[in-house]
Amino acid sequence: MKYTEVNFTIAPLDPCRDLLVDALGNEGPYDSFVEIPYGLKAYVPSTQFDKEWLQQQVDNLQDLASIQYSHQEMPDKNWNEEWEKQHKPVLVVADNGKQVWVRAPFHDHRADVDYEIEIEPKMSFGTAHHPTTYMMLSYVAEIPLQGKRVLDMGCGTAVLAILAKMRGAAYVEAIDIDEWAYNNALENAQRNNTDLTIRIGDADLLRHHSTDETPFDIVIANINRNILLHDMDAYASVLAQGGMMLLSGFYECDTPALQQEAEKYGLQLLEQKVRDGWCSLRFGH
Repeated sequence: MKYTEVNFTIAPLDPCRDLLVDALGNEGPYDSFVEIPYGLKAYVPSTQFDKEWLQQQVDNLQDLASIQYSHQEMPDKNWNEEWEKQHKPVLVVADNGKQVWVRAPFHDHRADVDYEIEIEPKMSFGTAHHPTTYMMLSYVAEIPLQGKRVLDMGCGTAVLAILAKMRGAAYVEAIDIDEWAYNNALENAQRNNTDLTIRIGDADLLRHHSTDETPFDIVIANINRNILLHDMDAYASVLAQGGMMLLSGFYECDTPALQQEAEKYGLQLLEQKVRDGWCSLRFGH
């Protein structure tokens, strides 16, 4: 597959570099990024490169920073292999002291941690490198999950769903709209010997849930601010009374908007985590 590389020069870097990654990756087709001293390199399949759409994303941030960019089509090669060369394992240490080792197949096994998850990343979101994934793994390592029913929306690699199952959840369902992520989640579930129900789709799958179906005790959604606000009703509709909702994929400044929306459905903010400006929230009835 041929990829187009877009080379961004950003001044100042913060917070625009992260905002740009969020816009290109979560709301667009870009699937890998490399941070560089003066900005960012972003990669998109050449068949999905849209210069007008890209310019719109840059224009949306021009009030915050000066952003210049150039682009070029890269030689056809195995970009997963190239990316894996730079991929590092991550140790997540939860607030309760539990340790989660997230590694790729080519990293060393560790027997001195509470949970080890082997992820074949393939550029899907969810390798614990991003602050939001780190914080959500921390939440999943802390909350009681034995015998619970768990839903992971926008599952990416399914790393959160896998940890939930490892921690004793009775039933875990993982959903992602991206076919690449769906197939990667299937592979990772098998790789970690975890029994997950994995589906391809979006929040409409929840809106078409039968009222006779058993609700979820825990709903996890690590996506982005706009999707979370739009789909909060769907998440709440399948959450059991007394259940818990874990949200991430947004900045600390977005918390009031998400809290206000969650409160419409009887959810109260119980806890907040912040890492590098990114935020994760825990709500409960």
